Amino acid sequence: MSRPIEDYALLGDGETAALVSSDGSIDWVCWPRFDDDACFAALLGTDDNGHWALSPVAAVQRSARRYQDDTLIIETDFDVEDGAVRVTDFMPVGDGPSSVVRMVTGLRGVVEMDSELRLRFNYGELTPLLDRRDDAAEAHIGPDRVVLRTDAQIEFADGTLRSRFAVKAGDCVSFTMTYKRAHDAPPQQLDVQHALHETQRFWRDWIARFDDSRTAWPQAVRRSLLTLKALIHRRTGAIVAAPTTSLPEAPGGELNWDYRYAWLRDTSFAMVALLNAGFHEEAGAWRDWLLRTVSIAPERSRIMYRVDGGRHLREWTVDWLPGHRYAKPVRIGNAAAHQHQLDVLGEVIDCFDVARRGGLEPTPHEDLIETRIVEHLEKVWRLPGAGIWEARATPRHYTYSRVMVWVALDRFVNRHQAGNARSAMVRRFAVLRERIRQEVLREGWNEGLGTFTQYYGGEELDASLLLMPLVGFISADDPRMASTIENIRRELSEEGLIRRHHRNTSGPSEGTFLACSCWMADCLNLQGRTLEARQQFERVLATANDVGLLSEQYNVQRRELAGNFPQALSHLAIVNTALGLSGPSLQRGGG
Repeated sequence: MSRPIEDYALLGDGETAALVSSDGSIDWVCWPRFDDDACFAALLGTDDNGHWALSPVAAVQRSARRYQDDTLIIETDFDVEDGAVRVTDFMPVGDGPSSVVRMVTGLRGVVEMDSELRLRFNYGELTPLLDRRDDAAEAHIGPDRVVLRTDAQIEFADGTLRSRFAVKAGDCVSFTMTYKRAHDAPPQQLDVQHALHETQRFWRDWIARFDDSRTAWPQAVRRSLLTLKALIHRRTGAIVAAPTTSLPEAPGGELNWDYRYAWLRDTSFAMVALLNAGFHEEAGAWRDWLLRTVSIAPERSRIMYRVDGGRHLREWTVDWLPGHRYAKPVRIGNAAAHQHQLDVLGEVIDCFDVARRGGLEPTPHEDLIETRIVEHLEKVWRLPGAGIWEARATPRHYTYSRVMVWVALDRFVNRHQAGNARSAMVRRFAVLRERIRQEVLREGWNEGLGTFTQYYGGEELDASLLLMPLVGFISADDPRMASTIENIRRELSEEGLIRRHHRNTSGPSEGTFLACSCWMADCLNLQGRTLEARQQFERVLATANDVGLLSEQYNVQRRELAGNFPQALSHLAIVNTALGLSGPSLQRGGG
C-alpha cells in the first residue's frame, strides 16, 4: 500500500528532485532531469519498483523530522530501545553531477541500521547491472549510471545494494548516490561535510533575500519560496508544475496526470510571486525561458513544455506500475499539451506586463512576440477551447478563456496607446477589447442564477471565475462579481476550502483546489473583508503537511493531500495571497 502523499518531504538540486518518506525511504527520483525517467518509482508502485530505505533494524518507538532552518535539508530522528540516530538527507547544489547524500549520526546508545538501495530504471521496470569498484558500487543500464559510495560495507543481492551497520553516539556514516551518463567519466568522490555546508549556505543565502517583515506568515512564505526555488530548473529558468506524475486527484480514479513540465498558465502567478518576494533574477530567467519557448509563432504554441523548451510530451501509460494507492493509469507525458486554450496566451502577455511593472528591463524581442500573439488572438478568439482545467471533452466557449483574451488586448493597448507608430493597430485592438468585454458580461452571465458561469450558456459554477477581478476585468465589488463570489463560496465550499467545480456524484470525486481557495481569500480582501480573507487563507495553510508542503488539492473527507506534490501553483498562491493580505504589492490587475 502506498504511503499517503503528505508523508513525503522534498529534496532538490535545481536539476531534479527526490521524495523521502517519514520512515526514511526515498521513493521517487527522476534522473537526470525532472522530466526524465524515474529510477525510483515506489511512489507509484511497490518497493520492487525502486526505492532507497534507510532506517533502524529494531522497531522504531518514536520518530520526528524537520527541515534544517531555511534549507531543503531534511533531518529525521529515530528512537529505538537501545538508542537514537539522526538521518540527514539532502541533494548538493552546484555544478557537479546530481547526487543524493544520506548521513546517519548516532545520538544515543548503539543503533543497528539497514540500508536497502534498489534501483529500477524506466519507471520501475528495469534492473541494472551491478559492479563493485575499488571505492564504490556501480549500477548501469543503457545510458544511465549511478554510483554509490559509503563508509559501510556493501552487499550485492538480487539487484539490490544492502548495508547493515551499527552507529554509536557521535559516529557518522555517510552514503552518496551520484548520477552520471554511462559514457561519461565516473564521478569524483564527494566531500560530504563540505557539500553539506555548501548546501546549507546556498539555501540560506538565497532565502535571506526575502524580507520577513513583508507578511504576517513569514515561515509559510519562506517554505513556499524554498519549494518553488527547488522546482526551478537552474539551467533554463523553467518552473515545473510538480516533480511527480500520476498522484491521483480522486481516490482510486483516473484523474492522474504528469505534471513534470512547465505550464504557460503559471507564468503570471510565478512572475507576481517572484517579483513581490524580491527574486528578480529568477523572475528574469522565467521570462526569458518563456520568450525562447513561445518565440514568434504563437499559433503553434503549446500550453506546456519540457524544462528545456522541448515540445514533445507524448502521453503513454506505464502498465507495470499499479499506481499510487492503486489509482490507474500511471501516465507519462501529457496529451493536454496539444489543446486549444485561448487563456494561456493571455497569461503570457500578462506575465510580460507584470515583469515590466515589476522592474525587469524589456528584451529586444518582447514587443514582436506580444504583437504576434494579439494578432493571432484577433483571428481565433471566437473558437471554443478546452479551458483552464484542460477538459478532455467537447470544446466550449469558457468564460475565463475569453477574459484572458481581453487581458491580452488590454495589456497591449495600455502599453502602446501613448505612441503614434501603431495608432491604427492600437485603435483596432481597443475596439476588439471592448467587444469581448461586453460579450463576456452578456454571455458569461446567468441572470436566473445570479452568477457568471463556467462557459457561455451553461449553469455550472467554476472557481476560475474568482480570477476575473484579480486580473482587472471587473471589480470585486461589482454586484455581478460579488454575487458570483458568494455563489462560489456557498456552492463550491467544503469546510471553507474551495472546489474547482461541483462534486462528481457518479464516481470518485477530486478534492478541494488549494490555489482556488487562495483566490477566494484574494477576492474577499479586494472587497475589504480582511478578517474573512485571513481566515480563508489560514484554512489553506492548515492543509500543509508537517514540513510545510502542499499538493494540488486537499480531500476534506479523507483529511489528506491529493494530486501531484509538491505543487508549484499551490505554493505560488501561498506567496501571492500572504503578501497581498499583508500590504500593498504588485498585482496582475495593475495593483
